[in-house]
Amino acid sequence: MAKATTHFQCRQCGAEYPRWQGQCLQCGEWNTLEEVRTLSRGASGRGHVATPQSLAGNVSAAIVTVDAVHRQPLKRITTGLSEWDRVLGGGLVPGGVVLLGGDPGIGKSTLLLQCLGALEAAKNGPTLYVTGEESPEQVALRADRLGLGQIALPLLAEIEIERILATLERQKPRVAVIDSIQTLYTQSLTSAPGSVSQVRECAAMLTRFAKTTGTAIVLVGHVTKEGSLAGPRVLEHIVDTVLYFEGDPHANFRLIRAFKNRFGAANELGVFAMTDRGLKGVANPSAIFLSEHRPDVPGSVILPTVEGTRPLLVEIQALVDPVTTPNPRRLAVGLESNRLAMLLAILHRHAGVATTQWDVFLNAVGGVRIVEPAADLAVVAAILSSMRNKPLPISLVTFGEIGLAGEIRPAPRGQERLREAAKLGFHLAWVPRANRPKQPIPGMDVIPIEHIGELTELIQNG
Repeated sequence: MAKATTHFQCRQCGAEYPRWQGQCLQCGEWNTLEEVRTLSRGASGRGHVATPQSLAGNVSAAIVTVDAVHRQPLKRITTGLSEWDRVLGGGLVPGGVVLLGGDPGIGKSTLLLQCLGALEAAKNGPTLYVTGEESPEQVALRADRLGLGQIALPLLAEIEIERILATLERQKPRVAVIDSIQTLYTQSLTSAPGSVSQVRECAAMLTRFAKTTGTAIVLVGHVTKEGSLAGPRVLEHIVDTVLYFEGDPHANFRLIRAFKNRFGAANELGVFAMTDRGLKGVANPSAIFLSEHRPDVPGSVILPTVEGTRPLLVEIQALVDPVTTPNPRRLAVGLESNRLAMLLAILHRHAGVATTQWDVFLNAVGGVRIVEPAADLAVVAAILSSMRNKPLPISLVTFGEIGLAGEIRPAPRGQERLREAAKLGFHLAWVPRANRPKQPIPGMDVIPIEHIGELTELIQNG
């Protein structure tokens, strides 16, 4: 007879404990343990140790070799939304599971409704939109705002996973959207929807369905106040692709970044503009990010960064101001604060420029978040320009990593960065010596730099 058991599970990492405690010993987070009640099948299996005799009746699984596996060409499902397809690596993969997270109101449901509407309009379906947070009337109103009200898009308002899977089995859609995974529950568990066990089990059941039927499934996930996906981290390991919506909900631009992609490039970036007709892909985001770039402004420089497979030009701004408090402030928006502190220490030690009497503020314009170390040279150049009140050349781009000894290290894909800059009309580049192109780039004057001291001389001499 089934027996109810109680244990506690960390909603951050999924670790289980027999009793509640303040800190999870696996991930180190505090107050993340929540009570979970499950139905066990009896105590006969508790403490049982598998032996060769006990396993004698089991049927072994078949083993195949890699060279004998039948390979089929990967046929993607293109949605017609170019930036969405770019982030996915060329489109949705049959049998693939995508997890899309983002802040409330940033546009997750809007984008996916547009995606299914485009598939239905192009007769590239069938599709199914499963809504657990909104009624069909609310979804229909959003479709009217997006101009999709006349498209026969199938909707299902349901949160019980068994009924959803039965509907998917009957309808056999090519693409299904689950909005959202935190609203679903399974009858086999007694915990509430959104708990760690419910999220993990429902995601596993949907993933098994996708792999066995070839249906591409997109899961919408909630995020915590820290910006990470809510629920156990095992959820990100189950799915094939993890995408995050980024950007200010009050701004016009939205960014989708791929943090994991088994069928494409990780860290790929898609840029969208929010309009009254929904999200529109931005074909040339560099031009958008540089549209407000003004000449003769101290503390501003252009960085050619690489996001996934795309070179992207971003404006880096720095403001250096005399301190008004005992402790100088260091604030970075869109860049790593710890790396800013390290660069200021290198600037002091190897270039003789002290910032102890200055507040330093840094910003990556456009809401872009830059994590690659190739931004070091642009950051230091912007800081020195603001500190000395000397504008940098309007046609300048710069990139490169700075080591702790003050040396300028090369950045990957330097040729692509320079070509993208030259295509947008930039004529001067300060780059690491190892990134100096072997063949001249038409219209581009490249100045190699080996040490941070050379950078200070270039800015000082103007």
